[in-house]
Amino acid sequence: MEILSSLIVLPLISSLLILLLPKAYKNFYKWIGLITQVLLMINVSTLLGLFERDNAEYQFLEHSEWFRLFLGNSSLLSIDYILGVDGLSISMIALSSIVFLIASISSFKVHTREKTYHSLLLLLTASVYGCFLAVDFFLFFVFFEFMLLPMYFLIGIWGGENRAFASLKFFIYTFGGSVFILIAMICLVISHQDEFFTSEYARLVYSFDFRTLKDASNLIEHSLLSIEHPTMILGIPARDFVFLLLLIGFGVKMPVFPFHTWLPDAHVEAPTPISVILAGILLKIGGYGVLRIAYPLLPDASVKYSALIGILGLISIIYGALNALNQQDLKKMIAYSSISHMGFVFVGIASFHTIGFNGAVFQMFSHGILSSMLFLIAGVIYDRTHDRQIYHYKGLAKKMPYFTVLVAVAFFGSLGLPSLSGFIGEFLTLHGGFQSEVLPKAIPMLGVLGIILSAIYFLWTFQKMFLGEYQPLEEFRSLLKDLDRRELFMLTSLGIITLLTGVWPNLVLRYINASLTELLK
Repeated sequence: MEILSSLIVLPLISSLLILLLPKAYKNFYKWIGLITQVLLMINVSTLLGLFERDNAEYQFLEHSEWFRLFLGNSSLLSIDYILGVDGLSISMIALSSIVFLIASISSFKVHTREKTYHSLLLLLTASVYGCFLAVDFFLFFVFFEFMLLPMYFLIGIWGGENRAFASLKFFIYTFGGSVFILIAMICLVISHQDEFFTSEYARLVYSFDFRTLKDASNLIEHSLLSIEHPTMILGIPARDFVFLLLLIGFGVKMPVFPFHTWLPDAHVEAPTPISVILAGILLKIGGYGVLRIAYPLLPDASVKYSALIGILGLISIIYGALNALNQQDLKKMIAYSSISHMGFVFVGIASFHTIGFNGAVFQMFSHGILSSMLFLIAGVIYDRTHDRQIYHYKGLAKKMPYFTVLVAVAFFGSLGLPSLSGFIGEFLTLHGGFQSEVLPKAIPMLGVLGIILSAIYFLWTFQKMFLGEYQPLEEFRSLLKDLDRRELFMLTSLGIITLLTGVWPNLVLRYINASLTELLK
């Protein structure tokens, strides 16, 4: 089996194995999940070692015919199984391997319906890897849609009190966004044709291959998305209309204002490992989709709407930060901080500058690590007391010193302290915004307010919960204990990555720079 396919097939096989094991072997479910994630991380590490960092093209390509539909006009519809990695995707694959491994370790605390839980978690793993590896738009869409199913059940079965409402809201929002992407995909495919050579003669092919769709020479004259003869849809040029469909579809996934309202509910109700995956990986698929699909396939519309993208990012930064400042529930505060910090990704993407693009992807990687830490921190508190109210805790540093140190790393990394990864991502996105020729300078200038506000709500929360005399609610005193070995390993591992990528950002940038520079061209 090829190395890229193994990242999809291995978790699928492990998921099936868990389903086939009888209940008498239920103690093996979590270990099968953990061993699978370790093997996936080994494969990803191999990929990173073999990856040619100066090569901007897809590498390790795997291409197999999926199905062909011959049409009556000497043409055919081609959908293929094509996998590949470039600098953009390999950074997200590396992030996925880290976050899924941590989530699998965190899942050792799950003791209800373990067979179903660990099987669904592995199905989710396969679909996420499939999204980041797909080079065919149809294949990408299949994986993109499929991940909704395990996430819906993981929130709806193992979530909190309002889990049914949160899981339904998550599904409706993200499924609705997928419909916009589906319409855009069809419009793009019917507007492009490439030559397909058989042993006898050549046919014109409607292909879902990203490489075909981004090649302007394959655009059909007088087609829906023709540049010379623009078609109008609802009074908007068709190319702009399709770009806006993609922007909405992926904007829901990030989520960016005003498509964000599903996220706080989903985070608050989801169990800790699923919150880690949701914030650490799934939100990144939105930013990845914009850079992988919307920008290279519709570059003219991307430039035209760069200011709109920047404004949406700016609103998300400030709106998310103000809402985080107003929260008393620790998990809800972290959820709104995610909206704020993902807003920087949109500002970097909107800059149309190499620095901004690199900053956006670095911010996605950094936020994936830091948000995973933050939700694990909320989980540590909730596992002990079943309470997340910030005002119910005080002086935890005296009772939980190791926990306090790691909370400080996560909080200070998230507020952008130099030497931690959060600073690099925010600095590069804002720097790219100031260097941009298409983005108003007011957007990165006002974006700095998000950094100031994040410092306020993170420092206020840290001061309230960890400093001063040890005075939590009386009923919590006997429950609050420092980290066990499993929790210490998870948080320390993520903290080390935050520190390493903050001190030496080239650990990430050297993989993504060539591909993002080529994308900008």
